[in-house]
Amino acid sequence: MTSINQNPEQIARDKIDEMLRGAGWIVQSKSRVNLAAGKGVAVREYQTDIGPADYVLFVDRGPVGVIEAKREDEGHRLTVVEEQSSDYAKAKLKYLNNDPLPFVYESTGTITRFTDYRDPKPRGRNVFSFHKPDTIAEWLKKGDSLRTRLQDPPILDETGLRPAQIKAINNLEHSFKKNRPKALIQMATGAGKTFTAATFVYRLLKNADAKRILFLVDTKNLGEQAEQEFMTFQPNDDNRKFTELYNVQRLTSSYIASDSQVCISTIQRMYAILKGEELDESAELENPNESSWMEQQANKKQAMPVEYTPKVPIEQFDFIVIDECHRSIYNLWKQVLDYFDAFLIGLTATPDKRTFGFFNENVVSEYTYEESVTDGVNVPYDVYNIETEISKNGDVVKGGWFVDRRDKLTRQKRWQQEEEDTEYSKNDLDKKVVNPSQIRNIIREYKHALKTTIFPNRVDENGEYEVPKTLVFAKTDSHADDIIKIIREEFDEGNDFCKKVTYKADDPKSVLNRFRNSYYPRIAVTVDMIATGTDVKPLEVLLFMRDVKSTNYFEQMKGRGTRTINSDTLQLVTKTAKTKTHFVIVDAVGAIKSKKTDSRPLERKPTVALKDLLGAVTMGVADEDLFLSLANRLIRLDKQITDKEKDKLLEFSGGKNLKQITKELLTAFDPDAIEEKTQELIAIIPVEDRTPQAYDNSRKDAQEALITQAATTFNGALNNYVENVRKQHDQIIDSINIDTVTKSEWDTTSVDKATEIVKDFSDYLLKNKDEIKALSIFYDQPYNRRNITFKMIQEVFEKLTLEKPLLAPDYVWEAYKALEEVKSEQPKDELTALVSLIRRVCGIDQELKAFDSTIEANFNKWIFKQHTGQHNRFTPEQLDWLRMLKDHVISSYHIEIEDLDFTPFDAKGGRGKMYQLFGNEMDAIIVELNEVLAA
Repeated sequence: MTSINQNPEQIARDKIDEMLRGAGWIVQSKSRVNLAAGKGVAVREYQTDIGPADYVLFVDRGPVGVIEAKREDEGHRLTVVEEQSSDYAKAKLKYLNNDPLPFVYESTGTITRFTDYRDPKPRGRNVFSFHKPDTIAEWLKKGDSLRTRLQDPPILDETGLRPAQIKAINNLEHSFKKNRPKALIQMATGAGKTFTAATFVYRLLKNADAKRILFLVDTKNLGEQAEQEFMTFQPNDDNRKFTELYNVQRLTSSYIASDSQVCISTIQRMYAILKGEELDESAELENPNESSWMEQQANKKQAMPVEYTPKVPIEQFDFIVIDECHRSIYNLWKQVLDYFDAFLIGLTATPDKRTFGFFNENVVSEYTYEESVTDGVNVPYDVYNIETEISKNGDVVKGGWFVDRRDKLTRQKRWQQEEEDTEYSKNDLDKKVVNPSQIRNIIREYKHALKTTIFPNRVDENGEYEVPKTLVFAKTDSHADDIIKIIREEFDEGNDFCKKVTYKADDPKSVLNRFRNSYYPRIAVTVDMIATGTDVKPLEVLLFMRDVKSTNYFEQMKGRGTRTINSDTLQLVTKTAKTKTHFVIVDAVGAIKSKKTDSRPLERKPTVALKDLLGAVTMGVADEDLFLSLANRLIRLDKQITDKEKDKLLEFSGGKNLKQITKELLTAFDPDAIEEKTQELIAIIPVEDRTPQAYDNSRKDAQEALITQAATTFNGALNNYVENVRKQHDQIIDSINIDTVTKSEWDTTSVDKATEIVKDFSDYLLKNKDEIKALSIFYDQPYNRRNITFKMIQEVFEKLTLEKPLLAPDYVWEAYKALEEVKSEQPKDELTALVSLIRRVCGIDQELKAFDSTIEANFNKWIFKQHTGQHNRFTPEQLDWLRMLKDHVISSYHIEIEDLDFTPFDAKGGRGKMYQLFGNEMDAIIVELNEVLAA
């Protein structure tokens, strides 16, 4: 207990004593030393041969470290004190002939620094509190310190890793070696961030004997994905899976298993654990940094502090990997990271200035989306714009019109006459007013553009068009429902064709799984769930029907389409797709061109959304402003809602009505109520123990009890109901104003991009024409085209794929189609497409056409010519044989006499049969066909 008359030094000592006891140390004065009193003993003013040390730490009766105590206003001087504390650590202790002590702290009770002198280059660092005696015993038992064990990692086995992943892991390990506390890995979405993390986590556990690693995410969805990644990860040097070698625990409560080596947790759950509170899973569904309540707290600089938690000491984790670290580590949440004495590794595709600042600008690996596309790790995208009159300008529902009004919650409609005009802008669409014609025109145009322009060659063997896997971003759940209904109608399909994937859907995981791996659904509509961090590799179209103002969020949403997928896997869900060379963003709201910001501007003080107030209370935030703000909103809500709605609310609140809930929120910070509760608690303490400290403790317990009572009422279901019930209930359904499409075209940037791709392709061919035999023939000896073999074309293809994966033939073909009229069908395969493109670039063909079609046309022309003037020069049997030769040229570009010994000719009698049919003309026909067909 701190007395009013104490000097600053004594106050600091009291705080240090309290911190030591919290971490499991027994604090003793030098006159009453009993080293057998417990595992860890901290002795005050212990004598050394250079004077008394403020504290000497003993573990299992042996000296292990010292603490140099300073008063609070000397916090800025702690680095200067290091020499003094180090001298005490090297000094001989009275009665003992000790070696220098390895563990040294400097502390004011507010700021504490720690140096482990076993490290290669001992460097002090700030710690939240003291380490536990058990931990120090464990460290001594291991011998070398963690930083020493990080000095010589074995050479990385690069099998199965991409260059960017290899660079990230090697540079990260170099950063550990240099004892850099924070490191940032910037890696494009789809480039395998989590796989990279699983690789270096495995190496840290195996090679550096790390005790436990925390994988921190900000939504439950990302946590589940990380868990899957660890479960399937198999290291190169062991034939067992990661989870057979190490225990991985995804936290769903405040319990951290003592034997878990990898813990996966949301940052909100970890925050709740450090606050000693349980967390409802509904608080983990959405990214907490999007909350306007948290933003306001950042403006006020009033983050609710975490306190030392013995169950989760500061050394609980040696390393913390923060996934999607661009969005959840600031403001309130930063404390979670400041609490632990651990290396921090950030993973993100989209860092902003704050991210670089937080990680001390220690970017160990930068791998941008553009680089990942160039390397063929991700696919590029094109933009197709659809604009409608009402999407752009809104409209008016006139007074006197009869329209449907729909209840947002029940979706029940009532037919009524409007009393006055209601003007609506594009921003009111799908909120205040729903115009089915606007949604219908976008969907109808999308269907039309798919077949004619976006992916025209997707017709199956029955003549049916196969819709590519499409993800639609909707504004709200209600908007999603309207879109789904209209998609099913316009595409003339059943329920399976188009599904909703949001947190609020009945079974989001199984729908997502089917969307990823099965034929149906072809189209998924989402509001929140798969905007970020979720893999759906077969996705080929993103249809934006909502705008996005955040640069980071938009990049993450685009990232859903960038994933590469091998052709066989793609064809399991989309039979008519050959390869995934790119994806298409269909922008129906101007999302590509709308103004975006890096992050929420901090100077803005928005009204906090009710949803965010509810979320903050559910997450265990106990702040007076928050409780009062929420109470005020609920008082207002109580006056607005109907009796029927009040009864419904009781189902979610454990029987409490809004008046009771509000009263509990206000009581939690009411001094009189706290005093009354305090007296109840004091009354049960024996009179002799009623010290000022006991009173302070009782008061703290009293307020905590009142806060808990108020906060535990809130849960996901109640929050959802309260959030929705207070929204404007009605939407006007404007079925009268009919919309029209005003624009449906490739974005101009797509045309510019197509020009660039065609130029890059032409430049590449020209640059390599002397080096690659097939190219030199096409360019310099076009009369020799008859000699080009399958192997030669394959050589061009392999070199192109290796050096310029972005110039995949199918993608270059699409680029040509954006620039010129291509009448020809798509070639039968990528090699044939490549020959077609080379012929176009070299000027052999004046327009782009599929080489297999060219061969067919040349063959027919030749046969016709052969028969002209020589009536029926070839017999039907000879014609069949010639067609076989032509088909062979279509697949192999060239035919040799030797080919007649193999399939399909050998089954028909091989070269002997051809000689029988054509006699001495046999060789001449083969030479002529090679020349004519390749013309």
